[in-house]
Amino acid sequence: MPCTIIAGGQWGDEGKGKISSFLALNDEPSVVARAGVGPNAGHTVEFKNKEFGLREISCGFVQEKARILIGPGVLVNPDVVLEEIEKTGIENRIGIDSHCAIIEDRHIKEDQSSEHLEGKIGTTGTGCGPANSERANRSIKLAQDIEKLQDYLADVPEEINGVLGRGEKVVVEGSQGFGLSLFHGTYPYVTSKDVAASSLAADVGVGPTNVDDVLLVLKSYISRVGAGPFPTEISKEEAEEKGIIEHGTVTGRRRRIGEFDFELARRSAMINSATQLAITNVDRLFDGNKGVREYGELTEEAQNFLQKVEERVGIPVTLISTGPKTSDTVDLRPEKL
Repeated sequence: MPCTIIAGGQWGDEGKGKISSFLALNDEPSVVARAGVGPNAGHTVEFKNKEFGLREISCGFVQEKARILIGPGVLVNPDVVLEEIEKTGIENRIGIDSHCAIIEDRHIKEDQSSEHLEGKIGTTGTGCGPANSERANRSIKLAQDIEKLQDYLADVPEEINGVLGRGEKVVVEGSQGFGLSLFHGTYPYVTSKDVAASSLAADVGVGPTNVDDVLLVLKSYISRVGAGPFPTEISKEEAEEKGIIEHGTVTGRRRRIGEFDFELARRSAMINSATQLAITNVDRLFDGNKGVREYGELTEEAQNFLQKVEERVGIPVTLISTGPKTSDTVDLRPEKL
């Protein structure tokens, strides 16, 4: 800090929303900004006994003193973002960059009717691929062209760099995961842009020398929605035996489950220039760890796994999630950083 980027290290679904909300509440940043692709990623957070599944707005909205921004690199579906603004009650502190590209109904229809995108790749059908294609063609509408977004328009790079210039904290919440990167992932079974930390910084207008930390989020097992290679995948039956049944936040599709992939994590840490690792869902993989907040109270099995991750990946594990609540977190940053 003051600028921390949260990036996904696997195929999405790592728990970035939970980590974003933890940093927002505990570190009290002045700004929490959303980077990444757009409404094809759902991040979930529990706040005030209510669960929020968000697709456009950062889960860091739980910090009620923070300005909540959406960077110009993020695709915006006006209907989705306006609904989320209302349900989170952040009308007076949300800023949408005027250069965000807009997803229209025709993009969604094209996505859902495409034999390649819907059939082969297994996209979320939210229009992101066709919209990013049109953006590259330089013919798409921007947020500044949409009347119902006028009250929320902002110059996000100007705001964020101003905050950083004053020495205040910024958290940038990325979406998707490293394995879905258009450049570095399992092409063609990827998303429609790069989602590594360098691109997440560009999404909100932060230059590389202004990034202090890259917090790479890894789930203690792996899940994946849609088609594509999955070297450590286990069968549905084996996943059920372990008590792991998950569904995508956006699509509702059942997630494919696999064991932790150390080589994927190592490469992800390398290309993201990770400075810290957050390991989530430890409580789901190892019994007896739900709600634990002190490292010494974790089971021996869980501690051995975390030490192995740290050794194999070569990056310190600083945050350990032991449940869906923001408070269900072991924070080792004071000891390790």
